[in-house]
Amino acid sequence: MSTTLQAAIDELVGPGILSAQLRLRDRGEVWVGTAGVARLGEPEGPPADGRFRIGSATKTFAATVVLALVGEGRFGLDDSVAGHLPGFDLDPRITVRMLLQHTSGVFAFTGEYFEDGTVVPGIPVLGKEWVDARFTTYEPAELVRFALAKPARFEPGADWNYSNTNYVLARLLVEQVTGRSLAEETHRLILGPLGLENTLLPGTDTGIPGPHAHAYYRYEEDGVEKTVDVTVQNPSWISTGGDMISTTEDLATFVSALMSGRLLPAPLLDEMRTPHPKAGYGLGLFVLQDGALLNHNGGLSGYATLMYATPDGETVLTGSLTFVDDATMSQVESFQKFVERVLAEVFSR
Repeated sequence: MSTTLQAAIDELVGPGILSAQLRLRDRGEVWVGTAGVARLGEPEGPPADGRFRIGSATKTFAATVVLALVGEGRFGLDDSVAGHLPGFDLDPRITVRMLLQHTSGVFAFTGEYFEDGTVVPGIPVLGKEWVDARFTTYEPAELVRFALAKPARFEPGADWNYSNTNYVLARLLVEQVTGRSLAEETHRLILGPLGLENTLLPGTDTGIPGPHAHAYYRYEEDGVEKTVDVTVQNPSWISTGGDMISTTEDLATFVSALMSGRLLPAPLLDEMRTPHPKAGYGLGLFVLQDGALLNHNGGLSGYATLMYATPDGETVLTGSLTFVDDATMSQVESFQKFVERVLAEVFSR
């Protein structure tokens, strides 16, 4: 299998996708592979366990913190969020569960994309506009208020729609109820117990400490194509929708511990792994293959993250790609084909 996985990442990297780190933990055996280059135009390869921006895999960490607090009796999964989070004039029908499962209907501050092709913009997230704004500091409450000023996509609980606003609300809920930052609660409940020293909630810090590969963004200005290094950026623009930094090893340790029941009581882990019928999304996790595979990947301005696990946590696949991103997301097809290939190799046995 290791030969096949190494071949897959070797064939993936090139002018668009620059680097790949892949890690497989399979019932006690560990394989790690890398391919590509750490920086555009330079020969050095990526570090085997370098740090990277994990994008929406952040949501699984946040959901675990929220569910752990439910387990501690700090609030209920079906409590009205408004009852614990005053000052935002939230629809009182929105529950904690709805935030974690993306069924609240709240507008996505990163913009809404409708089936008929209609786009309702949010904050700058694409093209030169995002590149120019990538060092802007956004407060979580600012992102939420921006989103709540827009019409809801649907009535609470009536449908499913992936909205980063849900997880910023979850962050504010945690901080309001505990009186501590989400970073502190994440360390107390996850990072500390598991010894995840390479996983960070960066807040407004712009850099990635330690070894890492670089990510890039391509855009056009006055008819001229430009490519910029976007490794350094202020991740407050995405907040709890995808701001965390980690490594393939830390992600593997986390998702294995989560699936094996080390982080949540069994009833809450069952809730987490119960999918919404429309999208197969549980509470901070996608539920695949009728529950035989759990995952949450991530994508963020030149980074793509893989995080997959079997329900017992014994087989785990984690990975990171860096690439030259653009407004058309031109690397998506290559990424999807790669994911299908490695999943078939690892989990279809």
